[in-house]
Amino acid sequence: MTLLRSREQGREKRAAAARAVAEVEDDMVLGLGSGPTAAFAVEALGVRIAKGLRVAAIPSSETTVDLARQFGVPLTSFAKHRRIDVTIDGADQVERGTLNLIKALGGALLREKIVASASDRMIVVVDETKLVDRLGQSTPLPVQTVSFGWQITLDRLSAFGCEPRLRMTGDKPFTTDGGNYIIDCIIAEIPDPAALEARLSTIIGVVDTGLFIGLASKIVVGRATGVEVIER
Repeated sequence: MTLLRSREQGREKRAAAARAVAEVEDDMVLGLGSGPTAAFAVEALGVRIAKGLRVAAIPSSETTVDLARQFGVPLTSFAKHRRIDVTIDGADQVERGTLNLIKALGGALLREKIVASASDRMIVVVDETKLVDRLGQSTPLPVQTVSFGWQITLDRLSAFGCEPRLRMTGDKPFTTDGGNYIIDCIIAEIPDPAALEARLSTIIGVVDTGLFIGLASKIVVGRATGVEVIER
């Protein structure tokens, strides 16, 4: 990708994030996702809060906690709020038609899914390159595993017809906020995400997967020609 196109995508994501944040109303409890696109939403939210918007937010990662504090977003927790009005997050792939997602190339999939599942609505912000006809292919499926015995889990994932690779940070395994590892699985395509998730959940050591099925209620797509909204 050229530097120019990267900057263009950044502008498109920023516009889409602003459109998503425009749906936030006073006294809402928000879920905040993780990753670069979600960061644009936190920034846009901070602008509205500075103008008087009253909300409280539950972030899905420690990185988002720090970002929310930077932009003056008031934080809360599940100890105070069991339900979230709306979550705003990004995605690595969005399947047209179903709005099923692959998420967590950033590594926060478990917390992101907890936040999304507790939400009345989930608005997903992406650029148009994230829209696909079928999940998988060029985007690996992240699978979060416990660190103990991850080698056994990796071997068992191989038996499911995928190409699993332990995610690394330098010469050490990438570690999530919860102390788990991520195994990225290369899969040609995923014709039935629900069936795959059910099969993967039977593997001892698997904590969760990056498949978000039936959780997204709206996709806000940043395009060169403007912002498109796709609803379930």
